Amino acid sequence: MNDIQDPASPAAALSGVPAACVSKVELRVSCKALLDRDTLNKSDPCVILMVQSQGQWTELDRTEVIKSNLHPVFAKVFTLDYYFEEVQKLRFEVYDIHGTHSIGTRDDDFLGGVECTLGQIVAQKKMVKPLFLKYGKYAGKSTITVHAEEISGNNGYVELSFCAKKLDDKDLFSKSDPFLEIYRINDDGSEQLVHRTEVVKNNLNPVWEPFKVSLSSLCSCDEDRKLKCLVWDYDSRGKHDFIGEFYATFREMQKIGAGNKVSWDCVNPKYKLKKRNYKNSGVVILSDLKLHRVYSFLDYIMGGCQIHFTVAIDFTASNGDPRNSCSLHYINPYQPNEYLKALIAVGEICQDYDSDKRFSALGFGARIPPNYEVSHDFAINFNPDDDECEEIQGVVEAYQNCLPKIQLYGPTNVAPIISRLAKVAAGEETIKDASRYHILLILTDGVVTDMADTREAIVRASYQPLSIIIVGVGNADFTDMQILDGDDGVLRSPKGEPVLRDIVQFVPFRDFKTASPAALAKCVLAEVPKQVVEYYSHKAIAPKCPVMDSPNSTTANTPE
Repeated sequence: MNDIQDPASPAAALSGVPAACVSKVELRVSCKALLDRDTLNKSDPCVILMVQSQGQWTELDRTEVIKSNLHPVFAKVFTLDYYFEEVQKLRFEVYDIHGTHSIGTRDDDFLGGVECTLGQIVAQKKMVKPLFLKYGKYAGKSTITVHAEEISGNNGYVELSFCAKKLDDKDLFSKSDPFLEIYRINDDGSEQLVHRTEVVKNNLNPVWEPFKVSLSSLCSCDEDRKLKCLVWDYDSRGKHDFIGEFYATFREMQKIGAGNKVSWDCVNPKYKLKKRNYKNSGVVILSDLKLHRVYSFLDYIMGGCQIHFTVAIDFTASNGDPRNSCSLHYINPYQPNEYLKALIAVGEICQDYDSDKRFSALGFGARIPPNYEVSHDFAINFNPDDDECEEIQGVVEAYQNCLPKIQLYGPTNVAPIISRLAKVAAGEETIKDASRYHILLILTDGVVTDMADTREAIVRASYQPLSIIIVGVGNADFTDMQILDGDDGVLRSPKGEPVLRDIVQFVPFRDFKTASPAALAKCVLAEVPKQVVEYYSHKAIAPKCPVMDSPNSTTANTPE
């Protein structure tokens, strides 16, 4: 067999592995018990979707106007790009529309509004909120309901096996050397090569090798999109002889099953016009189809997966006396220190994905009461039975309250906290469902002292539902910390064992001093969705409430 190489072929780039797509989310909106502003008729409601960018609210889109209805269900669908690593603030405003005037004229009555984040909506999948008038007053019993659904462009891959029977013989002294090409027909009528098989030499009944292709590449995830399939007789000079063609759809292909094969007549249009009794130039057969669902981060989140956030704070003496304004732990009443800035930036995003809004807050490297022994793993609320705090503000308060009660000491050992959290995650792993994933944020002012133990702990933790973010605070030389971030190579334990997954992201805070806190969060959290999917894919764990698959699909998450 000879391979015909096509560097532009999507299949060549895929190598059987689907490429990631930007997640898009559809929002559908309905309201109940809206205020009635009209004297003679009921209100004519319309919902305006506002987005916040650089502190400014701008209109993104609006629904249609529904006449005389206090319980409207809008047909309009809002479509937004979704980014886990960003706080995407939204505001829904409901107006009673009179005539054709634009929103904001005195004829339009404000029926209520609500602010939220896109993260909150996707985490709940269905969000119901009361509507508020100006100055925080409830709009009676009015509510708005927002349903979220992912429309990611990539939701799986398919493995196809084709063969053919009785193809036309185009060669004079031997049999044809057939190969098959599949093209996707785009919305504008253009054709995109999806896959080209190898050449089967001297054979009118070829069996081509199975191949894998993402549904995004094959049919743009549209089962009814036309696919143009061409069969050629290979010529070494590039002047291949046309044998025939047929058109198919992915929906037709899925009719295969229970021993049944799907086949198409391979037709040469010229022969069909010239020959009265012409039937075909052979038959192409789909002998096998294996459809694999590839789950996305949003599949897991919308299936009920909770993201549990834990912060671990460095209380070693190198931070400086907290009472001194030069200390990294100094509490300035007018401006948060770097520890608080990093904590709030990352925590504010993670809190949208944890329904109870309780977060573990730990410390290391300090002498703690009552005996003032050094601890590398203690609850900063000093409750060993419950290290959780209420919301991010509770973590901030616990941090501020613990500073006067402890003695900053050392060394900078983080392995105990990593090992502890990995053990917690391992205990939950026995449930065998995608119900909880952990993010550990470690804030430190220097290179870790227990590097060997930390590498070992990270390798062990890479087998658990856990991601680790390390933010270097202050002006120390963090060069040696880069070894923990696997971006430049695979992290290994002292014995040489590699991590199962790259779960560590390290950044120095000083790189973001002049940027907004959102920039830091975006940098350190950008890899988390991929890490979540990689973990559950490795374990072959589907979301708790997955999208229904076809009868031929499997629960495999990654290409075998």
